[in-house]
Amino acid sequence: MLSQLHKIPARTDYVEAVYKALLDAISDGSLPPKTRITQEEIAEQMNISRLPVLQALRMLKNDGFVEDAPGRGLQVTALNIEWIDKLYEVRGALDSLAAKLAAQKKCVIDPQLIKHGRAVSEKGDVSALIDADIAFHSAIYDASENPLIAKSAHLHWVHLRRVMGAVLQSSQRSAIWDEHQAIADAIKNGDEKKAAELSELHANRARKNLIHQLEQTLSTN
Repeated sequence: MLSQLHKIPARTDYVEAVYKALLDAISDGSLPPKTRITQEEIAEQMNISRLPVLQALRMLKNDGFVEDAPGRGLQVTALNIEWIDKLYEVRGALDSLAAKLAAQKKCVIDPQLIKHGRAVSEKGDVSALIDADIAFHSAIYDASENPLIAKSAHLHWVHLRRVMGAVLQSSQRSAIWDEHQAIADAIKNGDEKKAAELSELHANRARKNLIHQLEQTLSTN
């Protein structure tokens, strides 16, 4: 809940800090769907003025994370499984293209990314696991040398972060880092076809798993 939000140290980029803090709280379940939030509560909890909070809430509303609540204030939007399914279709296409382009250059994806991912997976830290997953895929986006891929994927990832947070609290797919290793190997070996196919298959497996887990999570709430 809002009581879990931390005070923000004195800084100039308050809007971005508030946006990230609220997005993290929505993603890790601290602010579950339909939770009512007001700028006054957030400003008081985080020990800042209302203006950056108002701007951050506008950004969250524009991105679809919060919506007008009945009466007054805003509330966290509910997760929409059909929309999530379409979101993963786009992600699969972007990941496949990025892997293919990276394989053309026989890029070496930093092995430490996978090593770190395996380590946090064993610890069960959901937020760290999501960060590790994003870091791996971002490395492939960068290796593709097509800046439009990373730019296009960014907005999708902030939404996927929320979905992943919702389901990974109760379930983690153990094969994820083995699949990452296989993709990295195909890229390093310059196998464009295999890299693209493995990336699309990886995204499809993640989509099916997350939607299945999400359906179970929503049915129990």
